[in-house]
Amino acid sequence: SKKMLHVTVFLLIQSLPLYETSQPGCTLPSLNPKGYIRDGDIIIGGIFPVHFNKALPESTITELPELVHCHSLQFRHYRWLHSMVFAIEEINQNKHLLPNITLGFGIYDSCILVLRATEGTMWLVTGEEEPIPNYRCRKRSPLAAVIGDGPSSISIQIARLLGIYHYPQISYASSVGLLSDKNEFPSFFRTIPSDDFQSMGLARLVLHFGWTWVGLLAEDTDYGKQGIQIVKEEILKAGGCIAFHEIFPTVYSKSAIDHIVEVIKKSVANTIVVFATEPPLIPLVAEIGRQNITGKVWVSSEGWTISFLFAKQEYIRTLSGTIGLMNRKGSIPGFKDYLFTLHPFKSPNDIFIREFWEEAFGCKWPAINGTQTVKNQLSSETKPCTGDEKLNELDNTFLDTSSLRFTYNVYTAVYAVAHALYDMYACKPGEGPFFNRTCANILDFEPWQLLHYIKNAHFITSDGMEVFFDKNGNPPPVYDILNWQMTPNNTLKNVKVGSLDFSAPKGQDLIIDEAAIIWNGGDAQIPHSACSESCFTGYRKAVHPGKPICCFDCIQCSTGEISNETDAAECMKCPDDHWSNERQDECIPKTIEFLSYEEPMGATLAVISISCAAISLTVLCIFIKYQDTPIVKANNRELSYLLLLALVLSFLCSLIFIGKPRAITCMLRQTAFGIIFALCISCVLAKTIMVVVAFNATKPNSNFKKWVGPKVSNTMAMICTIIQVIICIAWLSCSPPFPEQNMKSQIGVIIIECNEGSTTAFWCVLGYMGLLAMISFIVAFAARNLPDSFNEAKFITFSMLIFVSVWLAFIPAYLSTWGKYMVTVEIFAILASSAGLLTCIFFPKCYIILLRPNMNTKEHLMGKHTF
Repeated sequence: SKKMLHVTVFLLIQSLPLYETSQPGCTLPSLNPKGYIRDGDIIIGGIFPVHFNKALPESTITELPELVHCHSLQFRHYRWLHSMVFAIEEINQNKHLLPNITLGFGIYDSCILVLRATEGTMWLVTGEEEPIPNYRCRKRSPLAAVIGDGPSSISIQIARLLGIYHYPQISYASSVGLLSDKNEFPSFFRTIPSDDFQSMGLARLVLHFGWTWVGLLAEDTDYGKQGIQIVKEEILKAGGCIAFHEIFPTVYSKSAIDHIVEVIKKSVANTIVVFATEPPLIPLVAEIGRQNITGKVWVSSEGWTISFLFAKQEYIRTLSGTIGLMNRKGSIPGFKDYLFTLHPFKSPNDIFIREFWEEAFGCKWPAINGTQTVKNQLSSETKPCTGDEKLNELDNTFLDTSSLRFTYNVYTAVYAVAHALYDMYACKPGEGPFFNRTCANILDFEPWQLLHYIKNAHFITSDGMEVFFDKNGNPPPVYDILNWQMTPNNTLKNVKVGSLDFSAPKGQDLIIDEAAIIWNGGDAQIPHSACSESCFTGYRKAVHPGKPICCFDCIQCSTGEISNETDAAECMKCPDDHWSNERQDECIPKTIEFLSYEEPMGATLAVISISCAAISLTVLCIFIKYQDTPIVKANNRELSYLLLLALVLSFLCSLIFIGKPRAITCMLRQTAFGIIFALCISCVLAKTIMVVVAFNATKPNSNFKKWVGPKVSNTMAMICTIIQVIICIAWLSCSPPFPEQNMKSQIGVIIIECNEGSTTAFWCVLGYMGLLAMISFIVAFAARNLPDSFNEAKFITFSMLIFVSVWLAFIPAYLSTWGKYMVTVEIFAILASSAGLLTCIFFPKCYIILLRPNMNTKEHLMGKHTF
């Protein structure tokens, strides 16, 4: 058939003028066995697939007549034909649309074969039973346009031929996107939306129901391959995946069918998009049903969404639950009554009606001049047709006008031609659209002139539907969404469950009533179709190497990251001040941590600090009260007062470390602590040195006598303290401490702490205190064996030993902790070292003053007795 097609096309597409003649021998018979014709002032051609074809294996083809055989008249397709006839009769009766002009028609059966469709087109164009390319036998009536064909593969060939002569062609069912190319098909129009929209609509359906692992099937035609390719691209673009993509031939092939069925059985994809027409799909669906493959969701293209071939009982288990797109339906008032009036005796020109009558009523028309043998066969095998049969007693697809779709498309296509003819008829001379503003003659026009008017046709049908064509010859892209559901009679019916309107605003274009859908097996739950199970919130997808993105493992988000949607490709990192919860699906504010007065640790340290400060203040009061006693005088009471005051401040300065760090407290913490402790150690150092000086001053002719006195010791303490003050001033001037939020030291916690600013300055402050403590320790240790009456060095040695030990232990503890525990370590070091000084230096003296007053005498201090 392909070879014959190539030869035919070669003969047809000669871009020569279409010559016309009115010779006496050039006639178009009123009753032509090739088609159904009716005369008129203007002829509208029609090509319909009234029959199926039965293709023979190539090995059996010996001669051209044996190539194909048309059989099995299709009631639904025959109804399409009569919608054209009805529309033309309705227009002829309309006194306002085309007054005084009668439309005729010539209708040809393509039998779903390119060769026959091409032959029928030439029959319409040339007016000859045996067509001659580029030659038209024109009696009187011009051919206005051609309505048809149905299958896209056939319309493509017709469009190439009619495009040469600029004859308008309006298809009612050819939706392949290729036909929108006006460079290749300049005169093609259609009343069904382009497959480009249908393909995007099918992809929208798949994505709407969350099907990410999808199988694709398409017939081996432009309609199937181009349509399924767009579906594939749209699914992939939206993040879905293709489980398999198979093309099946239009001519039955057992090996191809078996291969596809095996692929479907092995795949875990439960959703399969099928872009095909009815005839080539029949053997595939039959084999799927035979192998009892159920539980699949079939997503159908327009080519088989309202198929009555698959509505039979044997396909219920396989195809129930199918969901697909279909061009919107319309209503044709009076059409059903018209169908009831059809009768072979009333329509002698209808070459199909007698065959329809036989198949509809299960009878046979007796052959003309039939023999007695023929009559006996009729009576024994089947009943004869009498013409008394009643159509209104039938219940078949031909008479079913409840859901007119392609039938309605034929109807609107005829009206589009009629309105274009009306616009041509209404043209006023001097206002026309052609050269020199001329108008065309309605009874003698060129095809390209009518083509101009069809491009601009725009009207409203009797049922309120708006009809027009865009620049590519396409109508508005509006679809109904249909679901195949089982009836009580164990058949399948199409139920509208939604709509898809690409011209509607976003968000209102896709409307689906999910509650009205019944899936395969009668389940109301949306079926699942995925390569891998969905990842819950708190997890992310990890794609398998070398596999589609829909095949993945679910990995829990890392700490500090979340995913708050299913099937998240990546986990989102929480903001710095937030952290992930246990389920890793929500960022929650981090816990703010600092050593506060409200928590037990902070409150305990505060109580201890105040208590120790109170004890120090009490000791100071005791010393002041007993300032004239020998033991207070003997130990440089001015330095003792200063040291006790410094210890009170050192205990209280630990309170600055408790509470939320602020700019002022951060600057005061280390500097106040450093200065106060430097004062404490300076006083201890001055006391120690004064012990040595006082002992040496008692020697005859000693030069140390002039250094004995409170001024020297006080001056020494002040000088040592001032050095620390200078270090702290430099620290605050260059890089002062400041509060900061530490978000990295501890998981899920924001530690509000003081950044020391300059760590060098911080360690200089501590180092200077350590230096003073070491000097005091060395001097006190050296003076420990001096006479007891003057010797305070032993107590100072113990106090400095405690001080140095505490701060040496502080350094590693401080560096190994963080947050409030770091602050706690420092407070503990301050309290411990201060308490060591208070205990070792002043508690023995208070013991003598309060409990052993008999020892608090000059004689006792000057004697050999020791405490």
